[in-house]
Amino acid sequence: MFHFGFSYTGFVYLMMLFIPNIIWAKHKPTDYEQYAQKENKILQLLERIGEALVCCLALIFSDFNIRPLSLWSGWLFISFALMLLYEIYWIQYFRSEKNMSDFYRSICKIPVAGATLPVCAFFLLGIYGCNAFLLISTVILGIGHIGIHWNHYKSISEGTKKKNIFLRIIKGTAAVIISVLLCAAAVIIGCRNFNYITSYIHCDRGVNEGVYIPLGGQKQYLLIQGADTTNPVIIWLHGGPSSPDAFVNYTFQKYLVDDYTIINWDQRGCGRTYFRNADTDTANKTASFEQAQADLNELVHYACERFHTEKVIIVGHSYGTMLGSRYVLAHPEKVLAYIGVGQMVTLESELYCYEDALEKAAALGDDTQTLEAAYQSYIADKSLANMMNLRKYTHKYHVAEKSANTIGTGITSPYMGIDDARWFLKQAGDFDEYTALNKQLFDYIGKTDVRDYGLDCQVPVGFIMGSDDWTTPVKYAEAYYNMISAPQKQFALVEGCGHMPQYDSPEEFCDILKDMLSSIDQSTHAFVN
Repeated sequence: MFHFGFSYTGFVYLMMLFIPNIIWAKHKPTDYEQYAQKENKILQLLERIGEALVCCLALIFSDFNIRPLSLWSGWLFISFALMLLYEIYWIQYFRSEKNMSDFYRSICKIPVAGATLPVCAFFLLGIYGCNAFLLISTVILGIGHIGIHWNHYKSISEGTKKKNIFLRIIKGTAAVIISVLLCAAAVIIGCRNFNYITSYIHCDRGVNEGVYIPLGGQKQYLLIQGADTTNPVIIWLHGGPSSPDAFVNYTFQKYLVDDYTIINWDQRGCGRTYFRNADTDTANKTASFEQAQADLNELVHYACERFHTEKVIIVGHSYGTMLGSRYVLAHPEKVLAYIGVGQMVTLESELYCYEDALEKAAALGDDTQTLEAAYQSYIADKSLANMMNLRKYTHKYHVAEKSANTIGTGITSPYMGIDDARWFLKQAGDFDEYTALNKQLFDYIGKTDVRDYGLDCQVPVGFIMGSDDWTTPVKYAEAYYNMISAPQKQFALVEGCGHMPQYDSPEEFCDILKDMLSSIDQSTHAFVN
C-alpha cells in the first residue's frame, strides 16, 4: 500500500486513453463545438483537475502493477475489460459517420460510454491498488467529465421515444446497487489508507513486512513491525486457538513499534499459514500443541538470529498464554520475560462464571431456566459446542464496560489480505466444520490445566487482565499468579475491559506493557522495583 514507483499498468491505461483521443481531435463529430460552447464552467474545472490528478497518480504508485493472482485480482481484470471495451467504443465511432449520435452511442447498454468507461476503469484500478487518492481523483474526474458529456447526450436525445418504464426501473435499481457497493469499497479503502498512514513505520532502520518462513516443515506467515531493528524483540502469540490477529494488531502495536520489534505469527493450522499449506495438510493433522511448541522454538531461533539478540520477550493472549507459559518453563535461556494477556488457567472456570451469572440473574429476577439447562448440557458433555452455548447465556451478565469493534477494525485494516478474510469467513461459518479443522488444539485446551506445567518460572512474569474478563476470569488468573515463583512478577488490571484489553483500551494497555518491560534489569533479567 502506497508504494511509490513507476506503474506500467497506469502507463498502458493512459496510452489506451490518449491515443484514441488524439485521433478524435481530427475527427470530431459534426456540430460538437456548438455543444462544447455551452459546457458548465464548474464541470469543466472539475474535469481538468481530475484529469491532472488521475494522470499523475496512475503513474507514480507501483501498487497498480500486476501482482500474484488472488481474488483481489478480479478488480484489475474488470478494470482492464472496461478499457478494452473503451477501445471497442472508439473503433465503433471511427467506423461510423462521426456525428453526435454516433459519438454518444451506447455500448453494451452503457450510456455515454466514451466518458463512463475510462472513469469506471480507473476507479476500479484504484480499488485494486487500494489507493484512496486515485479513487478521490477519479470521482472528481467523473463528476466533471461524465457530467459534461451527459448534458450533451441529453441535448441530442430530446424528443426521442422514452424507454420502457419497467426497464428503466430495473436499470436504475441495478445502478444504485452497484454504486452503493463501489462507494462502500471506496470508503473501506479510504479507511485502510488512513490507518496505514497513521501507523506508518519508517523502514530506514526498522522493518514493516509480511513474510513466510519455514517452521516445522511448513511455510508460516509472520507480520514483523518495528521502527528500529536493534530494539528488543516481542513475539506475540495469538489466541483461539486458531484465531490469528496479525492484521488487526496495528491498533495497539502502533504504540509499541518505536520501542520494540514485534513479530505477529499466524500459527500452524490457521489464517494465512493454513491457506499456504492447505494443499499438503488440508485436514490440519500436524496442528497439535506439541508441534506448536516446536514451531515456536524455531521461530524464537529465527528471531534471535535475524535481529542479533540472545533472548526474546514472549507475550501471549488467551490460548497464546498456554503456548507461552509452557514454552518459557521449557526454554528460560531464550526468554527475556513472559507477559500473559487474558491468562488462561483451566476451563473449570466455566463453573465459576456460571454461578456468578446465575446469582446475578436471580438478583435481577430473570428467568434462569435456559441458563440452567445450558449448564446441565455442558456438565453432561463438556464439548466445545456446549461450552460456547453456555457462554451465550452467561455473557448477558458479564458485559464489559469497554468493548472494541474488532470486525470494523479488521475490515479497515491496511494489513488485511484475502486469506485473512477467507479465514474470518471460516470462523463465522459452520461452527462444527471450523472447530474440526483444529480439533487437536480444542481438545487440548478442554483437558489442560496450565498449573500442571509447573510453577517455578526462571524469567520475569507479568499478567495483564481486563478487569471485566470473564472468558479467562481474573479470579483464576490472579490465583495462578500467586502460585508462581519467578525472579520478579507483576499483575495489572485494565479497568473496564474484557478479554481483549489490547483492543478495548489500546493506549492504556500498551502503557502498562511498556512499564512492565522497561522495569526489567537486563543484567539479572528481573523486574526492577
